[in-house]
Amino acid sequence: MTTRTADTETTESQTPPVAFTDVAREKIRSFMSSQGKENAALRVAIQGRSSSGFRYAIGITNPDDRDEKDIEFDGGGFSVLIDTVSLENLRGATVDYTDGPQGAGMSIENPNPVWRDPLALEVQKILDEQINPGVASHGGVVELLDVKDGVVYVQLGGGCQGCGMADVTLKQGIEVMIKEALPAVTAVIDSTDHASGSNPFYQPSK
Repeated sequence: MTTRTADTETTESQTPPVAFTDVAREKIRSFMSSQGKENAALRVAIQGRSSSGFRYAIGITNPDDRDEKDIEFDGGGFSVLIDTVSLENLRGATVDYTDGPQGAGMSIENPNPVWRDPLALEVQKILDEQINPGVASHGGVVELLDVKDGVVYVQLGGGCQGCGMADVTLKQGIEVMIKEALPAVTAVIDSTDHASGSNPFYQPSK
């Protein structure tokens, strides 16, 4: 099978960006067959991250739902789709199927660092050690999305998403703590879609 992107095309003799163990391949093919989706594709993506590692999303998708910039390759009897944003942090990873005390499912062994940027690593540490323990008591969580040119982009989840006090929490709490500890940070931006929270304070125009 040929691995395709929007701009390049490589042969299957080249190493695919993500590998699958024999057990994982068997489980994936078996699941697709049981669902009558032998011609479907498997999408692998990075959904988020914390200091403990990446959070992944793995699911079956219709091949027609691919984006023109998706990377597509043969996982061993099925097509695999990876978006270009996830690709950099998935290269060299191996998908396995595990069955243990905490349940069965796909697991990913990923050799890539959670954050390559030293400033992002420091921001993540502050979130994990100082900020999230506090917001967790109210059912909330703050996730780091990215750090670009000194600007920190976060996403508020749990009880913080859709909360009318989210902006206050961000400006008077989160941003103050991060900027005091890390002078290189110039701003903290909330990228949360609060309109989809359980109690959104923002309602889109109709």
